[in-house]
Amino acid sequence: MGRSTSLVVVSGLAGAGKSAALNSLEDLGYYCVDNLPPALMSKFADLCEKTGSTVNRAALVVDARAYGFLGKFAQAYKNLEARSGSVELAFFDADDSVLQQRYSETRRPHPLAGDDDILAAIHKERKLLEPIRDLSTRVIDTSNFTPHDLREFLFKLYGSTGDELATIRVVSFAFRSGLPKNADLVFDVRFLPNPNYIADLKLLSGIDRPVSQYVESRPETSEFLDHVENLLRFVVPRLGAQGRAYMTLAFGCTGGHHRSVVIASRVARDLEAMGYSVTLSHRELIGETEEPASVEEV
Repeated sequence: MGRSTSLVVVSGLAGAGKSAALNSLEDLGYYCVDNLPPALMSKFADLCEKTGSTVNRAALVVDARAYGFLGKFAQAYKNLEARSGSVELAFFDADDSVLQQRYSETRRPHPLAGDDDILAAIHKERKLLEPIRDLSTRVIDTSNFTPHDLREFLFKLYGSTGDELATIRVVSFAFRSGLPKNADLVFDVRFLPNPNYIADLKLLSGIDRPVSQYVESRPETSEFLDHVENLLRFVVPRLGAQGRAYMTLAFGCTGGHHRSVVIASRVARDLEAMGYSVTLSHRELIGETEEPASVEEV
């Protein structure tokens, strides 16, 4: 055993929000496993805590889908509690009528439905999971939660300082080659003076210091960056609050080699200085790969 791992065991009724909870925990940096047989919970904890592991926080789901194995849950969970480290059992629940409505909206089969109707399956599931509910550290009733409400609740419950910050991908590109896929915000920097028309800069790119110095020395560049920084300080936290754990900011110019590269690199460094996790890529530069924004570009 190398060290302790914070472990959240998630259980509860189908349709009560377990999948949404697991997605939220994964966005918070938890290593997540769905539908794990109870007998393997201790083995999972061993793997997380072995020497050399980088897993500090983990979550797993055990629910009615493990129907034939649930008789071993109580002892398996008690074994986890007896270990060093932090472990808790979160049971997700909701009113029968709410669960019924959610299933009617999704049209997914209930894991215990068989020949029964949904309400009968819910009652059967409640009885099956009652021993797990009795062991739970906390019961989370999602009857009145929207998906956004649940995510915000879980971020406050299981997150730590900085977890609410989104991971941001910054990319430079050429408009003539089309917009990057999945870009959330696109900025056009073709209004800036083009180094392509400077003989000494034409064959260089925005990662070369002479080009970056040329672009950043322009007064309109400084003014533009001020506007972008103010916009991002306003928009990015609000996107994160709406459940956007990842987002892509794209900066484009004509050829994608000079102006967009300089501006994307500068914005990536500024975002990193604000505390965000940032990756930077330059789509049009041959051989350029995605890299942390903190890597100095010279």
